[in-house]
Amino acid sequence: MKKHADLKALKNVRGLKVAIVHDWLIGGGAERVVAELHHMFPDAPIYTSYCSDEWRRRLDGKVVTGFLQRWPFGKLRKFVGVLRIWWFGRLDFSGYDVVISSTGNGEAFGIKVPKDVLHICYCHSPTHYYWRHYDAYMKRPGFGVFDPLARLGLRLLVSPLRAWDLRASKRPDYFIANSTHIQRDIRRYYGRESTVIYPPIDIARFAAAPQEKRRGFVAMGRQVPAKRLDIIVQACTKLGLPLTVIGNGPEHERLERLSGPTITFRTDVTDDEMPALLAGAAAFLFASHDDFGIAPIEAMAAGTPVIAYEAGGALDYIQPGKTGQFFGEQTVDSLIAAIENFDSSVFDAKEIQKFAQKFAPDVFEQQIVSLIHALNK
Repeated sequence: MKKHADLKALKNVRGLKVAIVHDWLIGGGAERVVAELHHMFPDAPIYTSYCSDEWRRRLDGKVVTGFLQRWPFGKLRKFVGVLRIWWFGRLDFSGYDVVISSTGNGEAFGIKVPKDVLHICYCHSPTHYYWRHYDAYMKRPGFGVFDPLARLGLRLLVSPLRAWDLRASKRPDYFIANSTHIQRDIRRYYGRESTVIYPPIDIARFAAAPQEKRRGFVAMGRQVPAKRLDIIVQACTKLGLPLTVIGNGPEHERLERLSGPTITFRTDVTDDEMPALLAGAAAFLFASHDDFGIAPIEAMAAGTPVIAYEAGGALDYIQPGKTGQFFGEQTVDSLIAAIENFDSSVFDAKEIQKFAQKFAPDVFEQQIVSLIHALNK
């Protein structure tokens, strides 16, 4: 009976005229949600302030951009939030049945739709540098030589931008949160309720990695201050334990300076190599206060337990003794204590992989379809 109901819902939703809106498309976890929405609604246009050539190809040319696509100062693009507000606010969604905005640290949910159009916002996070992480961004904005400019701009503009953000948060008819952590933040900062639907992760690609002897630790992600890879590098250096750090970013040279002889940096890992690297580690180390955290789930899909900072999205998927363990403070000493207490023999790779299935794309699709069907009745 449930299968029939799901098919009925899918048929109903597929018959709707849908548009997708996203802050910008340059690569990251939020873009994966857009890619899955595009898979679900291949005819839907995708409106965004800026799109890389790679993502335009990946989304089959369905991307619609405006004057900000031709912005001449590439690295300064993130500082033009006021212009993004203006552009998103003037898009016309007449004739659509449903508009899905996907937003996190951006302005896509500030669109205005006609009264007869359903607007659902998939929220990756209320904007960090307006709300929860304002102080951290003021200390270390993560823009390298542009840090002084970022601090000045944020200090001058944060009050009016917070006011706009609050007004914009009233525009969606319904919110989806990507984790229970973000669900709480949506309630705290916007005063809105939401439904949690986890982002889709390519579980099958990582589950196919061969299960061989595990050795050492692995960490990966964009090397920016918020990811706190410095804690991981310093902890493994002090313990003399092997660690492979995958990725690149503004913090790369600093991380190299902090590292000892047991640390290996890989800036050139391909998509084909990634599953085996995760499957070959004793544990994945995750030190950031993340809204969700896709990389830890990819590690779990490869059967690898995760040692994570006890905050944010990790609270939804770290089950101590089953999928990983926590450390309580974002400090080197706290992580060292967790690593010293870590016993890989208590974890079952197959059970971890089974748990990771709840984040598969088909689960995401079923939940999105059911929600749209219910709201559109």
